[in-house]
Amino acid sequence: MISKNTICLWYDGTALDAATFYAETFPDSAVGAVLRAPGDYPAGKQGDVLTVEFTVMGIPCLGLNGGSSIKHNQAFSFQVATDDQAETDRLWNAIVGNGGQENVCGWCQDKWGLSWQITPRVLTAAITNPDQAAAKRAFDAMMEMGKIDIAGIEAAVKG
Repeated sequence: MISKNTICLWYDGTALDAATFYAETFPDSAVGAVLRAPGDYPAGKQGDVLTVEFTVMGIPCLGLNGGSSIKHNQAFSFQVATDDQAETDRLWNAIVGNGGQENVCGWCQDKWGLSWQITPRVLTAAITNPDQAAAKRAFDAMMEMGKIDIAGIEAAVKG
């Protein structure tokens, strides 16, 4: 059963592949019901996968195979709070290493074009530090990074 509020993500025939990758990569994630189209539609034929219910870290999602006319962009992203460098590296490397693309400041895109912010909790704490000089140093360090380096952020906070 679909949740009262579900994020619908548009794919070009690859919703099941994406949902399976997310379920294998992120904790508290799973693939649910797969609906095959009861008839032909603009982006597919009867029997093709039309929608996939899945969760990403507990967030209910619906993958819709709507065709190639709409693309993902950075206006929507999943922000994943990581607890240490190992978790940061694992998630970042899983996304980028599976046909994804690196970006800056902890952002990357998966091979389906969906944006992810892999954000260590240390970074969030550093840039919200009441010591404004330390927060600025951490922020400036982040601005130079792709994948976030926790040691680099901690060094910046210390000055």
